[in-house]
Order: sequence, then structure tokens, then C-alpha cells
Amino acid sequence: MSAPEETSPRPARRLRPIHLLPLVLFAALAAVFLFRLQSGVNPEHIPSALIGKPAPVFDLPPLEGTNVGGLARADLDGEVTLVNVFASWCGPCRLEHPVLEALAPDPRFRLVGINYKDQPANAVRFLNELGNPYDAIGTDESGRAGIEWGVFGVPETFVVDRQGTVVYKFIGPITPERLESQLMPEIEKALGAAG
Repeated sequence: MSAPEETSPRPARRLRPIHLLPLVLFAALAAVFLFRLQSGVNPEHIPSALIGKPAPVFDLPPLEGTNVGGLARADLDGEVTLVNVFASWCGPCRLEHPVLEALAPDPRFRLVGINYKDQPANAVRFLNELGNPYDAIGTDESGRAGIEWGVFGVPETFVVDRQGTVVYKFIGPITPERLESQLMPEIEKALGAAG
């Protein structure tokens, strides 16, 4: 009979720094989110590379079935213009439409639209149902003009000054509250700068 083998105790596992890496990364990410939440920065604000630069060059055909013409870069010179990117398939566009209808009669600026990645017949039906607040509508079925404008999604609205420079980008549906607190002050600035 052989003597029982002595088993040596296993050495205690040491915690390696690599094992702490997920915890450290999580803590760093949580700290960044907490800082951003408490910094007062609007989380809906997505900066636009176009701000302070000339509006992109584009020439869009009219939306057939409406009584307004198409839209081109040259149409943005000479007066303050709101460029609203919309689509019939966009639920928030339907929500903001009454606000656009209320804005349209203001003689101090023009309201124009870019119909984004939409079927023309659907867009015409949308406008016939809700009203057409636009002075001009360019049809962007391929979405190319939307790319040039840096559109992330619809609706988006750009304020363009008299020189054709993009001075503000508003993301999301325009509600009466957001019109008063965010968009209208930027329109007023552009109007004041326009002289």
C-alpha cells in the first residue's frame, strides 16, 4: 500500500489588472454620461457642419401635383429662408405640420420644403390632406440633397440667411413650445442680421 499523495495547496489566484479593465471602462463611461447630463447640454442637439457655411449646391425638380415650383440653391439668396425637410411617411412631420401652416403667412421669411425619399403621389396626398405651407418644394427621391444638407432624419429645418448661409439647424418636429423657445429666436437673429 502506497502512502497517500500529498497535495500541495493551490496558490491563491491573483487578480490581474486586465480583469479590472471592464469595470474601469464602465465607470469611465458612466462618469462621461453623468457629466453630460449635468452639464446643461441639450442631448437632442446634433451639431451641423453646415452652420456658418453656404447652403449646399442643389437643384431639385418640383413636386408634380402642387402649385409651387422646385427648389435650387439660387432660391435661397436674398431673403431669410426656412428649409424644412419632410416626408409623407414621417409621423413627426404630420405633428409639426400645423405649426408650419401657422408660420407660412409670416412675410419676413420664406418657408420652402425638401420632400425627402418619398413617393411623389404620397407627398401630394399628404399636402392635399394637411395643406401646403411651402413657397417651393424640391423633390429629393434619391436622398442625395438630404446627404448634402447633412440630414440625419426627418423632420429637420434649417434657417438660411439672406446671403445663403446656413445659420441654424433644428432637428425634430417643431412644436409650438419649441418654436417659441428655440426656432423663433434663431429666425429673429437671422432677420436682425439681414438688416
